[in-house]
Amino acid sequence: MRFTRPGALLAAALLATSLGLAACSSDDDAGSGVVTTNAGEPQNPLVPANTNENMGGRVVDRLWAGLKYYDANGVAHNEVADKIETTDRKNYTIKLKPDWKFTDGTAVTAKSYVDAWNYSALSTNAQLQSYVFSPIKGFKDVSAEKPTVQTMSGLKVIDDRTFTVELEQPSIDFETELGFTPFYPLPEVAYKDMKAFGEHPIGNGPYKFASDTAWQHNVQIDLVPNPDYKGGRPAKNKGLRFVMYQTFDTAYADLQAGNLDTLDVIPDGALATYKQDLGDRAITKPIAYKAAIGIQTSVPHFGGEEGVLRRKALSMAINREQISQNIFHGTRVPARDFTAATLPGFDGNLPGAEVLKYNPTEAKKLWAQADAISPWSGRYEIAYNSDGGHQGWIEATANSIKNTLGIDAVGTPYPTFKNIRDLINAKTIGKAFRYGWQGDYPTMLQFLTAQYYSFSETNNVNYNNPEFDKLLNDALAAPTQEESYKLVAKAQALLFKDMADIPMFDYSAAAGRSDKVKKAELAWNGLFDFEGIEK
Repeated sequence: MRFTRPGALLAAALLATSLGLAACSSDDDAGSGVVTTNAGEPQNPLVPANTNENMGGRVVDRLWAGLKYYDANGVAHNEVADKIETTDRKNYTIKLKPDWKFTDGTAVTAKSYVDAWNYSALSTNAQLQSYVFSPIKGFKDVSAEKPTVQTMSGLKVIDDRTFTVELEQPSIDFETELGFTPFYPLPEVAYKDMKAFGEHPIGNGPYKFASDTAWQHNVQIDLVPNPDYKGGRPAKNKGLRFVMYQTFDTAYADLQAGNLDTLDVIPDGALATYKQDLGDRAITKPIAYKAAIGIQTSVPHFGGEEGVLRRKALSMAINREQISQNIFHGTRVPARDFTAATLPGFDGNLPGAEVLKYNPTEAKKLWAQADAISPWSGRYEIAYNSDGGHQGWIEATANSIKNTLGIDAVGTPYPTFKNIRDLINAKTIGKAFRYGWQGDYPTMLQFLTAQYYSFSETNNVNYNNPEFDKLLNDALAAPTQEESYKLVAKAQALLFKDMADIPMFDYSAAAGRSDKVKKAELAWNGLFDFEGIEK
């Protein structure tokens, strides 16, 4: 997610270069078949379980192969896994295909997976995506603040190509989940110095680092095809260059000039004209991606019942439909739940969803009820990263709140995506913030468990409701998808009751390719199907 992927979400990081570098890079590579694509500086070194944002995630997912992979439509297929067998969705036997190797030449074995999962789940290793291992038996022991054991009891290596997994309870999502980034294997060399490994990662995926200097921080990352890759998504190009831009406007100018091959976010200022500008090179697709405004419960006026009333009032003070049309020209649609409308089982008519509709009268009423608990004081600020193309809609949102509730509401820019994510993760941001979630695998439970489980490291709004946690657990353990969807609906009704955050928009991606690219398709989550880009 991720921010992705949670978390992060289609924001580019600060660039130490300018338009000239991007143009030069693309010209150098155009004849070689290397694809240049927009990106940003990853928040952290490229370690799978510690990558929970979009800019690192788009690179990590090219460098690694998982037990499964997701095709452009979000369908999961076996990748390194030969067979994944279960009779009860609680006990799994996983058999690997033979002869897989990491790019350092060492073998990918069952131990490569079990060791990586144990490392990632152990609390003392502080991996951002550790929560994904919570269904595995023994996770509670290794995730304790002071763990008494180092490995999960639910993982057993049988032989070089076989391991077993025992879950705490049946899970309807577990097999689909196995293509998700934190479940990737790690080579032995990683454990010598994980931070250093993340600067020069060694995976088993369709690409590898082009050289020891492939990652030029705040400038670009260069990947080349991995000749030993044996999976179902081989590279159809001669490499990828992830070019880091300061603004999407600059990236769009490069795209039009043929100096950038693909761009996954058209800037707001071009949304009205990009289809005319690009013709058949313009790309649109509804995707599993949500935008929201969050605020942590430690911020004054946003804890307890007062906080619930204020979040509901703020939500109903926002004219999402007007913002969608005026700013996004229909490429965003007002949110109707806490997940994404493209996901299987989506229900746009959940109990409590009326708080997502513009209703100035009710907004003022709820705000007054909150004032009766504790009179409002100060300014309502919405933090956003100014390198991600968010200024327009955040300022429109703040103005809608200001005009409806009569309070001082403003957008507060931070220079880079990394700046804002670091403060959110540290729980020190002290104000509301824009964030989003881009699906890591295509289920509603993925969105909900990642963002709102009380123990999730990617729960950015400090949401904590044991009843909600239990509903998610029950949904995972449900015997059928239909029963699971019903429990997910109940869980979301509880999110509306508590108003965990303020859902804003579902995305319909607006992207483009240059005239040097023959084929470039968006995947189900809004990123390009990078392996399938052809020049």
